[in-house]
Amino acid sequence: MNGDAELGTTIHKEILVEVDQRRAFEVFTAEIGHWWPLLTHHIGAATPDVAIIEPFVNGRWFERAMDGSECDWGRVVVWDPPRHLVLTWCINSRWKFDATLGTEVDVTFLSEGLGRTRIILEHRHLDRYGADADKMRGIFDSEGGWTGILHKYVSRVASRSFDAPPCPRYQIQESTAHSEC
Repeated sequence: MNGDAELGTTIHKEILVEVDQRRAFEVFTAEIGHWWPLLTHHIGAATPDVAIIEPFVNGRWFERAMDGSECDWGRVVVWDPPRHLVLTWCINSRWKFDATLGTEVDVTFLSEGLGRTRIILEHRHLDRYGADADKMRGIFDSEGGWTGILHKYVSRVASRSFDAPPCPRYQIQESTAHSEC
């Protein structure tokens, strides 16, 4: 544990998922729009549609609403698939975007063998919330914060679609009009 965490300025979460490191990273980043609880965790005024992390350093982390409007949440600081992702979290204690705030969400994906990955998430620099730091730490460290959000992620990982093999091709005689495929 580093000094920052000891001072209570970092939220630390660890989860284990039963997929390989590449898939764990892919679900967290490319599929965030499928698991982030956007109906309850958005900052825009319009009805939310999707959460997006652009896959490159300085890419945006943002939400897009049904009407096409967008609200930034932060930026990609580290993009190192499938091992490491760091995002700035620039949402203040009034749940508005604030580019000057800049807390960090650091996510590490550690392979623990074939088909198993440990995800370590740290939300750092919560002291930057000033007088609201304790309040925000309590929110982030709750079921309504990273605990519940990571449960949604784990559910998405666990429900990944099954890739069914293609239907075999059959020699169809002219008298047969259909097959089961």
